[in-house]
Amino acid sequence: MKRLLTLLCALLLLTLPAQALEVEAPSAVLMERDTGTVLFEKDAHTPREPASVTKVMTLLLVMEAIDSGQLRWDDLVTGSAHAASMGGSQIWLKEGEALSVADMVKAVCVVSANDCAVALAEHLSGSEEAFVERMNARAQELGMEDTHFVNACGLPAEGHVTSAYDIALMSRELVLHHPDIRQYTTLWMDTLRDGQSSLVNTNKLVRFYPGCTGLKTGSTSTAGYCLSATAEKDGMELIAVILKGTTSAQRFEDAKTLLNHGFATYTLCPLSPAHALPPIPVTLGERQTVQPRPRQRTWSSPWTCRSAWRPRSARATAWGR
Repeated sequence: MKRLLTLLCALLLLTLPAQALEVEAPSAVLMERDTGTVLFEKDAHTPREPASVTKVMTLLLVMEAIDSGQLRWDDLVTGSAHAASMGGSQIWLKEGEALSVADMVKAVCVVSANDCAVALAEHLSGSEEAFVERMNARAQELGMEDTHFVNACGLPAEGHVTSAYDIALMSRELVLHHPDIRQYTTLWMDTLRDGQSSLVNTNKLVRFYPGCTGLKTGSTSTAGYCLSATAEKDGMELIAVILKGTTSAQRFEDAKTLLNHGFATYTLCPLSPAHALPPIPVTLGERQTVQPRPRQRTWSSPWTCRSAWRPRSARATAWGR
């Protein structure tokens, strides 16, 4: 039986007030994966350069091709002269060099390889330009109204913009429907070319934030320091997006602030339609308690109803991590 999803805002007295949550970056979003509920936002719809966070869409299209059978993990992808010329973050792919789809995806996820991102795009669509058309079409399908892609890797290009909210949307689509991407986004160190090429993840949260599941970093001189970070705790996965951070370290601190807030303030509690939420105490009211009821919404995924209520003691424990 298809059930309903909801995420209830926690009682004000039991949560951190939104105005007390501060991040330095000019644009930020915190989203819950299962429901897509936005738990925090700051200037979420201003179009900004995403740098290599662009590759979330590239990876989404690659994963959709794999799941549909259009692409296989062991297929060989041959680097073109165009792909090899990308510069920036790369694995120094040579023209004519062939790597498996799995190795290409690993390089994109771990070291943000521009050359591999473009090689995958060309392999799937024949050219980077044709692939970008698919990227923009998919963005429209996801409701990414602030987005226009110009390339597959995120190198600076006029008109190549998206927003913190749109990045959260495409990140959610990737991690919700293609969990296999975690086998690469959670790698801290690995190798390619039979151990000849070493890889270290550009996302420092993978090593230093418990429960981190990914997802993608990005930085250029004009975009600043960007990040789409995902982490899971107690069955709930959150997506924290940071755009135009001032330093690499600060974007990770901002993301940790958002993730800590989310895990400290909300939880996913499975409920059946007949299962009542616990009464909530009322201070200085006419009644001692109120009985919360889930607001029903129809969602595309057959999950259970959820509650965001968590007692103060549990919140204090989470903030102490």
